[in-house]
Amino acid sequence: MKPTPFLAVCLLAFTAWFRCLAGEAPADDAGKPPCCRELKPGAPPSDSSLYQLESEWTSDAGRHVRLDVLRGRPQVVAMFFASCEFACPIIVNDMKRIEAALPEEVRGKTDFLLVSIDPERDTPEALRAFRGRMKLPMERWTLLTGRPDDVRELAALLGVNYRKDARGQFAHSNLITLLNAGGEVVAQQSGLNQSPDELVRKLNTLVNP
Repeated sequence: MKPTPFLAVCLLAFTAWFRCLAGEAPADDAGKPPCCRELKPGAPPSDSSLYQLESEWTSDAGRHVRLDVLRGRPQVVAMFFASCEFACPIIVNDMKRIEAALPEEVRGKTDFLLVSIDPERDTPEALRAFRGRMKLPMERWTLLTGRPDDVRELAALLGVNYRKDARGQFAHSNLITLLNAGGEVVAQQSGLNQSPDELVRKLNTLVNP
């Protein structure tokens, strides 16, 4: 017996709902945050890829993900904490300057990742508030928090040093890292208010080799 149009629509809706519960992204990824896009099959990550990490992270949308969901596009990465009043907003603005300096084609194929070094306070709600304050678009920017041990592991691999002081604030490296589509570190920018030119050049090369 052929399904009625109504039954067919119900089946399609149920399938989409089930896929969302399972953490799958719909086939049409246009406009979706990087952590919600479908992961296409590809070569396994190399020995130097951050995407080998098995740690699980939580996005500002409350979604639990591994870093390898970001595979397939270059990532501009920094570690921060949402209550930071000085260095972190500057780091994010430096990343936004990189974003703004990219040609439109390259910008559309590049994502930006912020990972908290303060998982105790940086809940998904705190990350969402930070996203709003900094006006970070969902379609290109991912904000993650994780377990303290996982944060320390990622920081060590990125070369980010951080230390919590008695006031609950953090001294930390001011570092922006560029990952290629396979999750390998290809360039870094150290310091605040730096020119975006070098990372923009690298991104142009990654997207248009």
